[in-house]
Amino acid sequence: VQLQASGGGLVQAGGSLRLSCAASGRTFSGYVMGWFRQAPGKEREFVGGISRSGLSTYYTDSVKGRFTISRDNAKNTVFLQMNGLKPEDTAVYYCAAGGSLGSESPNSFAYWGQGTLVTVSS
Repeated sequence: VQLQASGGGLVQAGGSLRLSCAASGRTFSGYVMGWFRQAPGKEREFVGGISRSGLSTYYTDSVKGRFTISRDNAKNTVFLQMNGLKPEDTAVYYCAAGGSLGSESPNSFAYWGQGTLVTVSS
């Protein structure tokens, strides 16, 4: 599966952005999807994941209550709605496919998009 992330940009603290990740192929619904981010000089970190059906989601503590992951299997797309953005959310955001539900390790995901930059100004 090939992934294409989009929707990043510059936003003020407290603002919102919605990232999208479009997948090619007809097996999208068969993959657990995840979002990760990587800030300059830091390791890639898990943001959240969503089950194949979209009924289950899980998040890292720092984004709980602010970020929401959803997916539209008919459109082969997964979304990351980000509200209440903070300067520390500034990073390149990546979508990934192929992990197991509950996994937070980048090594668990086999397929990656190219990343989209989110910059939050204070």
